[in-house]
Amino acid sequence: MTSSVSEASSEAAEAGNGAGARLYIDLDVCSAAQCATCDVSCSYFHHPGNNGVRSIAELATYHAVCRRCEYPHCVSACPRDALEQRESEGKLLERHSMRCIACASCSHACPYGTIYPEHVPLLAHRCDYCLDRRGRGNEPLCTLTCPHGALSLVPDTSSAPDERTYLVGRHLMVHSTHWEHARA
Repeated sequence: MTSSVSEASSEAAEAGNGAGARLYIDLDVCSAAQCATCDVSCSYFHHPGNNGVRSIAELATYHAVCRRCEYPHCVSACPRDALEQRESEGKLLERHSMRCIACASCSHACPYGTIYPEHVPLLAHRCDYCLDRRGRGNEPLCTLTCPHGALSLVPDTSSAPDERTYLVGRHLMVHSTHWEHARA
């Protein structure tokens, strides 16, 4: 984790244990194969066996790593029409979990290898960013239990701290150095 992000994480912790902060995920750490599976704990209220980081990693990968092909092989390879490329959102991929059968056809069809098979689970995982628990002094359990420091809370800013960090939605910040979209 970069020093600017660790400093930002400390600032977020001091500013009310995450109230007004974004969940930060470092995809470089997650893809470094330091752990065979994502072994973080999750405090998602509606499903005790949930691992919400899987949904965060999938969303982050689609946003920061996907090449947004003109003719996406991953979409056409899906036998259940579970993968969709949304033109209205800059060709961002979306997986419809109720249609997905976890066959990994999309992963095998991607010529760039940017759809990781471990991000296409049969069971849907969800993250609510622990928004309802943060204001009461509870930091998300995933940030406390990630053994490699890939997850943290950072202050919510309107701009990304560096050129390799991206804001995704209203609650997520993603760091990735896999490739540069502008140069591809």
